[in-house]
Order: sequence, then C-alpha cells, then structure tokens
Amino acid sequence: MSYTLRGRIDSRLAAALGPAAVAAVLALALHRWWPVEVAALMVGVGVALDLLLYDRLLDYQPGWVALPLGAFELGLVTTLAIALDVRAPLAAAIVFFVASWLLAQLLGHAAYPLLRLSYADEGGELGRPGATAAATLAALCLLAAGVAWVTRPPTITLATGVHRGPIVIDREETLVGEPGAVVRGGIVIRADGVTVRNLTIVGGEDGIVVYNARRVRLEHVRVLGATMDGIHVRFSQVAIRDCDVVVEGSYAQGIDVSYSAYRGMSSIEGCDVSGGSEGIALHSSMVMVSDNRVHGTTLRGIAMTEMSMGEVSRNSVSNALGVGILCNDHSECEIDRNVVADTRADRSVGDRARAGVGIEAQFHALAELEGNVLVGNPVPTAAFSSARIEHRAE
Repeated sequence: MSYTLRGRIDSRLAAALGPAAVAAVLALALHRWWPVEVAALMVGVGVALDLLLYDRLLDYQPGWVALPLGAFELGLVTTLAIALDVRAPLAAAIVFFVASWLLAQLLGHAAYPLLRLSYADEGGELGRPGATAAATLAALCLLAAGVAWVTRPPTITLATGVHRGPIVIDREETLVGEPGAVVRGGIVIRADGVTVRNLTIVGGEDGIVVYNARRVRLEHVRVLGATMDGIHVRFSQVAIRDCDVVVEGSYAQGIDVSYSAYRGMSSIEGCDVSGGSEGIALHSSMVMVSDNRVHGTTLRGIAMTEMSMGEVSRNSVSNALGVGILCNDHSECEIDRNVVADTRADRSVGDRARAGVGIEAQFHALAELEGNVLVGNPVPTAAFSSARIEHRAE
C-alpha cells in the first residue's frame, strides 16, 4: 500500500485509541502509571517515525514490512522506557506492545478497508474519523497527565542537620535530604514505590531496612556505622544506585538482598562499599550488580548464593580476605568484565576455598566468566563441590 503522511498518522492514531483506553483502565486497576506511559511512548515513537523516516523512505509499503518495522519500534520503545526510567514490568510491557501491534495490523488490513472503501486509494487517510481519533487520543493523554499530577506521591524533604531515627516509611512517598541532612538511627521502608535520595544515615543495627516492598529506589545515600547491614533488604524489589556504605565489625555486611527472587529483578549500581565481612551479599534473589567498588572485606567481596540468579559485571573488587567474587549453592551467575585484585589468603583457617581466590564457584553453582581482569590473587579461579566455571568466548 502507498501511504500518504496523513494516512500513516490517521491509521496509527485510530489504532492507538483501543490500547490507550486499555492502558487507562489498567492504570486505574493496578494503581500504577506504567501502562499509560508505555502507550504514550508507543504512539510518540510511531508518529515520530512516520514523520521523519517512514514517509520519506517507504513510498510503497508491502504488508510483510510491518513485521520488521514493528520489531524496530519495539526496540526503540524499550530503549526509551529504560532511559526515561519507566517502571514497567518488561514481560507485561512487551505483551501490551505486541497486542497493540496485532490490533493495528488487523485494523489496517481488514477493518479500515471495509469501513472506508476508499481507504487504499486515499493512502490510508480516514478523513473526519482520523481527525476525531487524534483529538480523542490527545484528550486522553491530557486527562491522564492531569490525574497523574494530582495523585503523584508526596515528596518529604529533610532539612540540613541531624534527624532522629528510625524513620519508618509505610506509604508511597519520596524522601529527599537537603545538603547535609543526616538521619541517626536508620530508615525502615515497608511500602511499595518509595524513593530515598540524598541522605546520610548514621548508626543503627541496620542503616536502611527494606521489608516486603516493591519498586523501592535508594539513590545517592550514604550509610555509615551500621553494626549489621548497611542496607538490609528482605522479600523486596529494589534499585540501589550511587551509594556509599562503610561498615565495621566481623559480622557486618555492606548490602544484603535476600529471599527476594519472587519479587523480580533488583539492581545495585555505582556504589562504593567498604569494610565488614561481605561487601554485597545476595541470597535467593535475582539481582544485577554492576559498576560497584567493593574493598577491604574480611569474608568475601561479592557473594551470590542460595539459588540466586543474576549478573555481576564491571565491578572492582580489591583487598578482600579469602574470596573476591563467589557464586555458591545452585546459583547461576554471569560474571563479566570485573576487576578483582589483591585478594588475600585467609591463613587463619587453612581452607583451600579461602586461599585468596579471585572468582570462586561452590556447591553445584554455575559461574559463566567473560572478560574479567584478575590481578594479584594467589588463586585466580577455583570451583569446589560439584560447581562449574565456564569461560565464554570474548
């Protein structure tokens, strides 16, 4: 079919009305805005491509071309959703996109030609119904934006100075600190959709506790002096970014994410973790661990264990005692492009598994390695108790 520019836009916007309405209903039912955000991205990307690319390159568009164009648009929408921090479940968002695309194909190849006999001759233009669809879609977007603004979670700002903790957050909100804001005694998060940003937390058994919550974000937080865990996560989904954690003591851990696999993928990115027994400890969870600096631990630098799954990539682990990076207990770990340096042998136990191993797998775990730099470790890599290490081609 030979589309005109207006025909492309008319057909796209009319086909988007149904998915936009479904997205609005889903947003109301789920109390989440990601369906509307994904629908808006789909329409925005599609119209932009119609204006800037498709109309110039495709004078005639065979029916089969819709499939690669749809895959291309899916890639762009996914990339933009990640870049714009749209908090959408990946599988659900892809299903929504595919269903919307299939509806658009059904309308374009069957419904529109039947309802408007001149559809093909006029290059896909829908006349007044096309303009009505555009106006209706714009009204839906404006209405959704207004509702989102009115119902957005509150933002609480802590002033410069010391605030007595523990602060317990049991509703969706954003907690932000002004420069120099300090919480002494910890923060406890027990609600979905909480963001904590730009705060220093001092003391307490655990610096920040996240319990039974989804979509929690910890950004630019500094945790000092916790006696157990700097950041303690249980049964939750979190995104931890650009944090600093300093712990002391033989039992202290920097960041511990445990028993959270059923909550979905969590992430730890761009953090500096020092001291304690383990820098980053993951138990029965799915976590992406990337671009962190872990140093000066007394047990292990990074440990992914107890049937965990995830990726450990682009981290720097140095001066750990015993083991740099561990994949343990039926876990499946992708370990790539890390720098593990100067791991020290633990001579107090005489255990080969703690002989200064850079990357180690234990007890039926699978560690897939690629592109790691191992320097100054007495034992670069080792596997014990039916564990496997596989080196992928670089």
